[in-house]
Amino acid sequence: MPFATIPAAEPITGREKRRIVVVAVALAVLLAGVAIWAAVRPGSYGTSGHGCITVTLPSTTGGALIHQCGGAARVTCRHAFASTGKLAALTRPQCRLAGLGPRPAPRPR
Repeated sequence: MPFATIPAAEPITGREKRRIVVVAVALAVLLAGVAIWAAVRPGSYGTSGHGCITVTLPSTTGGALIHQCGGAARVTCRHAFASTGKLAALTRPQCRLAGLGPRPAPRPR
């Protein structure tokens, strides 16, 4: 057997300890920077508004993102207000934020 005995462990020198601390601090700073960036700038789509909708839907792989503007958003919102399913319920608030909600009923005179 080539490894019949386990060699004795050698103590870590001061230089090696400093190197480990520097690497750990650099990793912590990097992770903190990524976390701050993710919190401040969540994505290029942003929130719904100005005729565009952004809806996050549950999916088999976590979440799906739907982002539509213009005619596609109007069709999606029209369908959401005409339907009663879960997808429609998640889409309606985003349509309202985008100003694509149903037209109010005319007032009686």
